[in-house]
Formats: sequence, structure tokens, C-alpha cells
Amino acid sequence: MKLYGKTAIITGSAQGIGKAIAEIFALEKAKIVISDINEKLAKKTANEIKSKYDTEVITVAGDVSDKEYCKNLIKISLEKFSKIDILINNAGLTKDNLVIRMSEIEWDRVIAVNLKGVFNCIKAIAKSMFKQKYGKIINIASVVGEIGNFGQINYSASKGGVIAITKTCAKEFAAKNILVNAVSPGFIRTEMTNKLTESQKQFLISKIPLSRFGDVSDIAKAVLFFASDDSSYITGHVLAVNGGMYM
Repeated sequence: MKLYGKTAIITGSAQGIGKAIAEIFALEKAKIVISDINEKLAKKTANEIKSKYDTEVITVAGDVSDKEYCKNLIKISLEKFSKIDILINNAGLTKDNLVIRMSEIEWDRVIAVNLKGVFNCIKAIAKSMFKQKYGKIINIASVVGEIGNFGQINYSASKGGVIAITKTCAKEFAAKNILVNAVSPGFIRTEMTNKLTESQKQFLISKIPLSRFGDVSDIAKAVLFFASDDSSYITGHVLAVNGGMYM
């Protein structure tokens, strides 16, 4: 029970990687706050986790690109649990296009959720973590934030920015005993990758030394490591979980 007595907010946790993180945290007896823009799916996930793992779970639905929602997310979570030990910034989306075809709307929306959303959540929670002189913040980056990718200038830029946010906050927050790290997934089997054609999947797999996509549980386990006391002397680190795609 690595997270017994801890409370965690996980953004974008109604499905995919976020849901896998919520489940492994619940298995380790953390109290969970499910944050997602899809309220119906978030409530469904929360009910599943409650019944399966017998832990306290609440849902606070909204859009992390909205700073007022992020403030409210922290407010409601603190009212319910009195403290927040862990923040997982996982919410994200893609709107792919080549640079010359990408619209301003496609650029702005991805940057707003994937990058500004991380800033909004960290800023909203910082005061309470500073006060308790403890906290773990884990940001979900991406291999394409390190190497770039065709058709993903917005997504790559947002995830590269998440890595920069991680390193900056690690330096600023260390004196308050708040550790800030990132997990950088490669290509993982999710709804996002399921949309790829078979030829696209095979091309990507050919670039991965382990010759397969990862599973959401691979990311969840890495996040659990950073959230637990096992990582008490690690901050500002970006952990690559990509099958050797980028070393």
C-alpha cells in the first residue's frame, strides 16, 4: 500500500492512461479525484474504481485550460479530503496537421489544454502544497516532445513545454519539499493510437527497439514510482517509457 493515506488529483483520468493511473493508485489505497472534461465518462470511471478498489473517489469535471476550473478543482478536493499530496497532469489532446495546413484554432486548442492546463493546475495547487511542505507533481510529457513528429507541431511543442515546466518547477519548489517529475511515454495503446491505420502502426513499431506499442499500465507503474516514497530523492527528472524509441 504505497499510497495509503495519500490523496491524488489526476487530470484526464476518465479513460486511457489517466484511468490506468487512477486504478493503480486506488490499488495502492490512495484517495482519488477524477478530473476530466467528459463528466459522464468521469462519473462512470469513478464508480467503477470505487466498487472495485473500495477507496474514496470523487469527480470534478471541467476543462484544465480554464484557470477558474483549476482553482475550483483544488478547492473542492481540499474541502473533501483536507489535503492533496499528489497532482498528476495527464489531460491532453491532439489536433494533427502539417505546419503549412495547421489552423490557428488547432494550434491554440492543443497548447491551451496540454501546456497551459499544466501551468493552471500547478499554480492552483502550489499554495496548499507549499503550506503543507510536501507534494508530488508528475507531468505526462511525450517522446514527440523530445524528438518531434510529422504533423504534430502543436502537440510536440506542448509536450516539449511540459518538460521545461517540469524542470523549472522542480527548481522553484524543491525548498518546500515538493518534487516535480515527468513521465515521457512513447507510443502506447490508447484511443489516440487506435485511430492510426495499420500501415502507420507498423511504421512506428519498426522504429521501436522492443517492436511493440506500450500498454497504459507501463505508464501507470512509472507514475506510481514518482508518486511513492521510492522516489524521495528524485526531482526534475524525465523518465522515458518508450520501448527504446528515443534514448
